[in-house]
Amino acid sequence: MEWSELTEDRPDQSPEAVRYVLADRISTGDAADQPKEEEVCVVVEVPMTIDVEGVETYTLLCTPTDRRALAVGFLLTEGIVEQMGDFEALKKCDDDPNIIRVRLADRIPRIGDAGRNLMIVSSCGACGSENLKERIDALPSVDDTLRIKAKLLRSVHGALRKRQSLFEASGGTHAAAVYDEAGKILSYAEDTGRHNALDKAIGKCLLADIRTSGRGAALTSRLSLEMVGKCARAGIELITAVSAPTSMAIDVASKCNITLCAFVRETRATVFTHSARVICTGG
Repeated sequence: MEWSELTEDRPDQSPEAVRYVLADRISTGDAADQPKEEEVCVVVEVPMTIDVEGVETYTLLCTPTDRRALAVGFLLTEGIVEQMGDFEALKKCDDDPNIIRVRLADRIPRIGDAGRNLMIVSSCGACGSENLKERIDALPSVDDTLRIKAKLLRSVHGALRKRQSLFEASGGTHAAAVYDEAGKILSYAEDTGRHNALDKAIGKCLLADIRTSGRGAALTSRLSLEMVGKCARAGIELITAVSAPTSMAIDVASKCNITLCAFVRETRATVFTHSARVICTGG
């Protein structure tokens, strides 16, 4: 068993997460200033392939960090695996670090969506699904164990913002975090794709033997259907985001017993579903 690749503590070595390019800064004001050439830091996006032996091959466009965590989180939140015990081996390809080889334990794999396209881009994780209703109907309902004070939501998102080093450098990434009822961030990640960032954060918890059920997820992105579906499969009970939800995200969160909380700002937030998890009294 090649399990050491799953549990190693050293960080993912990815110095290529950003690069510098030459660009012209121009004026859009009334003054007829000449363009000024400057170096600009941009986040790198690469194809990463998750090759699940005997099952399927998945290619994602992502930021080349936390590759193992992304593979683990993706396979869980897409319904291919249910727990860490479903893995027999997971390792990077010797010739290409952007290929992750996976072998599942002795069982018949449960395929998340046989009709899904193999290329999953950073903009949206659900666009390749041919039978969306079946995917939604298959999503589990989460438990009702989490209670959190409303004032902690602000501190969670403030703490996540301080950790966004790639965004600070390039302005080109989303971030996601998994946190507990005390507002403690248990894992976080950045990526060009909002769903990749969430998969990475969930994958980091699984690799560290930290449960995701009964937790909250903080997102810097809008709340869309695929984000709610991923959280449902991870058992996450509360999703908070700085941006807006879609109507389908609200409907699916309601169905899956997930609390959906958007527009998290300094002094306010808007709860769309299952508001009892958020305690609004003082103390």
